[in-house]
Amino acid sequence: QLQLVESGGGLVQPGGSLRLSCAASGFTLAYYAIGWFRQAPGKEREGVSCISSSGGSSNYADSVRGRFTISRDNAENTVYLQMNSLKPEDTAVYYCAATFGSCLDSLYDYWGQGTQVTVSS
Repeated sequence: QLQLVESGGGLVQPGGSLRLSCAASGFTLAYYAIGWFRQAPGKEREGVSCISSSGGSSNYADSVRGRFTISRDNAENTVYLQMNSLKPEDTAVYYCAATFGSCLDSLYDYWGQGTQVTVSS
């Protein structure tokens, strides 16, 4: 079964940190660019960050640049999203997705089920 599984979400106070993981099973993540997306209640899904298959390039939404860092460990078949200096507006369900293309593609082949991140005091 081909799937992506996110983990690491939870409740954190403003200014805190979380690290999300996106683990693949049934396929080799190293061939895919991986994007992180989020969707807050009542809002459209937005792209947060993306990393190329090799890990050599990445991009970030303006709203998270400088606070979030995407990385990957292809040997572990896992991609990470380190989130620092979290703000209440970062509250959302976070999803990872895999595309056989590049971070410039808009179509993704596999999606995870999402993990909830709540930033609140």
